[in-house]
Amino acid sequence: MTSTTIDLIYFNAGGGHRASALALEAALRRQTPSWHVRLVNLFEVLDSQGKFRSVTGSAPEDWYNKRLARGWTLGMAQELKLLQAAIRLGHPFLLRTLQQHWLHTEPDLVVSLVPNFNRALYQSLASTLPGVPYTTLLTDLADIPPNFWIEPGQPQHFICGTPRAAEQARALGHDAKRIHATSGMIIRPEFYESMTVDRTEERLRLGLDPERPTGLVLFGGHGSKAMLGIARRLAASTQLILICGHNKGLAARLRQLPRTAPRLVVDFTADIPYYMQLADFFIGKPGPGSISEAVQQGLPVIVVDNAWTMPQERYNAEWVSKNGLGVVHGSFRTIDRAVAQLLNGFDAFQASVRRIDNRALFEVPEILERILHEASASESRTAALA
Repeated sequence: MTSTTIDLIYFNAGGGHRASALALEAALRRQTPSWHVRLVNLFEVLDSQGKFRSVTGSAPEDWYNKRLARGWTLGMAQELKLLQAAIRLGHPFLLRTLQQHWLHTEPDLVVSLVPNFNRALYQSLASTLPGVPYTTLLTDLADIPPNFWIEPGQPQHFICGTPRAAEQARALGHDAKRIHATSGMIIRPEFYESMTVDRTEERLRLGLDPERPTGLVLFGGHGSKAMLGIARRLAASTQLILICGHNKGLAARLRQLPRTAPRLVVDFTADIPYYMQLADFFIGKPGPGSISEAVQQGLPVIVVDNAWTMPQERYNAEWVSKNGLGVVHGSFRTIDRAVAQLLNGFDAFQASVRRIDNRALFEVPEILERILHEASASESRTAALA
């Protein structure tokens, strides 16, 4: 008996798609150990000969990630339209390349954790391996129509982490039976583990004041220059833990800034849950993964929503406000007022955070099992009628 093969499609733009894929891989290996789970980097499939890298000297995602680190996000809504037009123009190439990939790899179920490419991914799979179910797992709290996450007219499955996303799929005419709701975003298993951190002892060990309210500042795996402004504006008033990811230059500059309040600068670490356990609140961009992780750890959040906010993250700030999970400002220039506002209403914000019960990591494997079961039953019915 052959094992069931599940392909998880991701890419490294921004890091969140890969993080979600790794989290889901870990959950599937634990909950469905008989399945063979494969992580598939979409850009490596599309550039299997390395031509893009040989011409540019880097992977397609590298330039995007450098922009995030420098805060060059203004105008991304317009650039998204250009990217989507280029993807449409390149559809015949994408189709041929992906068809060859599916014929060679023969998965039993494909789960896409990437936006923009779902038309080509679905059509290539349906034309080469008919009957193999295709699922898009949104790693954003909502879609940004048209053609970002949810493609109309494709008889495929969607896994949606908010009522807003499920409503968007229904509005585009998708069958309610193929729209699967979860209680939140996919986050890593470590964020569900019980931790017995002695906050007083650990803060002292790291040079922090155990009695002061502490903010954790995080802007993804590549950091952001916005962290410099936040650190300067809060240097005299607020104790901070600043996690810089792979951005060593940023970490060095943060360590050199003058300060009055204690400050801890952390280079790349996989132990984000540990540092969240030492903090009282979160400061960062409204990324779906970061704010979901913070809320899972019981931290109210401070985020901004403005012209520099990436289009796929704008609904996230609305979600924070709607659910009373923290404070949304128009700029980090007012971060001192945002912190004061959060601390003044801290008990209410924390109570709202505690009401969120995100079990998506454990719900998605069960959804995928049902999808496979239904596909198998449909195939059996078709064979019986033949």
